[in-house]
Amino acid sequence: MMSSELLLHIKDSLLYFFLNPVWLLAILAAFMLGSKRVNQERKDFKISIKNGSTEMKHSISSAWLHGLVLSIVIAGVGLIVDFNWIIILSIVMLLVIVSFSYKLASPIYYAAIAFFVLVALDRWAGDFSVGSWFVQKDVDIFGTLAITVPIIAGLFLITEGSLIRRYAARYASPLLVPTQRGMRGAIYQSKLLWIVPVVLLVPGHMVSEFAPYWPQFTLGAEKFSFIPIPLVIGFSQMVRSTFPDVLFPKMGKAITWLGIVVTAVGIGAIWMPVLGWVALLAGVLCRILLSILIPLTEQKKSVLLVPQTEGIFVVAVLKDSPAEKMGIIPGDLIKSVNGITIHNEDELYDAIQVNAAHCRLQVIGRDGEVRLKQQVLFRHDHFRLGMLTVR
Repeated sequence: MMSSELLLHIKDSLLYFFLNPVWLLAILAAFMLGSKRVNQERKDFKISIKNGSTEMKHSISSAWLHGLVLSIVIAGVGLIVDFNWIIILSIVMLLVIVSFSYKLASPIYYAAIAFFVLVALDRWAGDFSVGSWFVQKDVDIFGTLAITVPIIAGLFLITEGSLIRRYAARYASPLLVPTQRGMRGAIYQSKLLWIVPVVLLVPGHMVSEFAPYWPQFTLGAEKFSFIPIPLVIGFSQMVRSTFPDVLFPKMGKAITWLGIVVTAVGIGAIWMPVLGWVALLAGVLCRILLSILIPLTEQKKSVLLVPQTEGIFVVAVLKDSPAEKMGIIPGDLIKSVNGITIHNEDELYDAIQVNAAHCRLQVIGRDGEVRLKQQVLFRHDHFRLGMLTVR
């Protein structure tokens, strides 16, 4: 009997999660990101680097472990939140998703806005309600919520930083832009969404008022409910003066450390509740600074990958191509092919045809070291070795 009830509760929770409009809109938005990227790559390079559904698949599959760890920590520590806070948090996520401004899709913004909206409603609209699912109640602005929300927001930031460090560079896409000298140079753009499945802990009476059959558990004299939500984290950043695998891990590390600080200050709110407010406000301001300073710094610098008088820069390498097997990476400068010095993409193609069965490249790496690369070619291999170059 207990096992059947548990399975029923799990089924209800999963149904609630997958029918959540935030989840559905996030999947659609991720698919649109992939479609837009493919169109841009085909416009610039006549080929797409990854499939158009890549971003959508990545948004669904990449953050489950992060969500599991988050949920275990939140439930294990007993970080209880107000159900109305979850509703406002979800509304803010929906607005950010439909705005397509994914620089705003940081969870510290969601958490802080939801918290201060609750405070404002308590202060100026104490009797505000929407049907039976949002009924404003008295909020102790220096009570439990001022402790748990900053700690959860800090944990969300740590998750955001971890995802950026691990994935942002891997899914960066090159695009061609005009330079100040009238040429076309290559920069990189990374636009991603991650759907992190998180289970939050809510006092049971808050849920039972509008969903009396929602599963609850008892701890001591109190009843609690688990509410699963899709936490949508977004990332949008261009790089022009360096490479994504250099800049993005640094960004992710900075955001992770910010999350650690916000969490630590939030824990301090146990003894001094005003620190909860400080943690949220400082977290928002620092996250905004990171979002502003890095793009401003990048805009002031010149494009790194531009046409050269001798040799051509590689801006991307196709998966399972001869170039990938040779260890060619974005930023390598191809000086010669099969002993023939090249100056542009057409000469690259002609030099490859000199020996259709074997290819030898002279490459100058990012570190300035000259290396020789070689690879046996087969009939099905890409005619440009699977390299996208500055044209």
